[in-house]
Amino acid sequence: MPAKILVVDDEAAIRRLLRNTLVRAGYAVVEAEDGRDALRQASVEQPSAVLLDLGLPDRDGLSLIPLLRKQGEAVVLVVSARDAVEEKVTALDLGAEDYVTKPFDSEELLARLRVALRHRGVADATEKTVERGDLRIDLDRRVVTRAGEEVHLTRKEHDVLAMLTRHIGRIVTHDRLLAGCWGGDEDPRVEYLRIVIRNLRQKLEAPGPVGSVIANELGVGYRLRADG
Repeated sequence: MPAKILVVDDEAAIRRLLRNTLVRAGYAVVEAEDGRDALRQASVEQPSAVLLDLGLPDRDGLSLIPLLRKQGEAVVLVVSARDAVEEKVTALDLGAEDYVTKPFDSEELLARLRVALRHRGVADATEKTVERGDLRIDLDRRVVTRAGEEVHLTRKEHDVLAMLTRHIGRIVTHDRLLAGCWGGDEDPRVEYLRIVIRNLRQKLEAPGPVGSVIANELGVGYRLRADG
């Protein structure tokens, strides 16, 4: 059975675009045009994922995120024209898996949906080893290799990379990274995190125009790319 996706958007043209995109990719699709219908459809249809607009006619889509997550195992991807950093951080903190800004590229949206579905129902801690291209990250042994050669990382670099790896393909906000990797240390700052990310990029990325291993979600956080 194909994975079922619930599309929640009050604009018929957007729902039609998303339906056509998803059906071509092999998904089953159900639709809702407001928050009330979204909750009903989620309860009845039990979708694998929800593509959620925030500007709904009867309520703010942000308020739906925790409700949708309580109703089943569906992952929630926000697809919204709102591009403020605060909106993105709030959505992610409420439990959204990812945040895609309109207008969106259909292929990128599908790629992010595939990543979200791979993580559906799987605890982060079960992912012990991740391979991305010639990069191999062994979380249990705290060993990182690139093209077979071990990459020497500091303790803090290991901590940040491990957290990004456990959420590969998904945005991890600055606050979550600081809380998870600096813990009780005094006065953790985003500037410290930026230094660690810069060092990781220098150590992990091969020379040449191959694209960044760690993507920067401006003002929100970082994401270890799942492709590569």
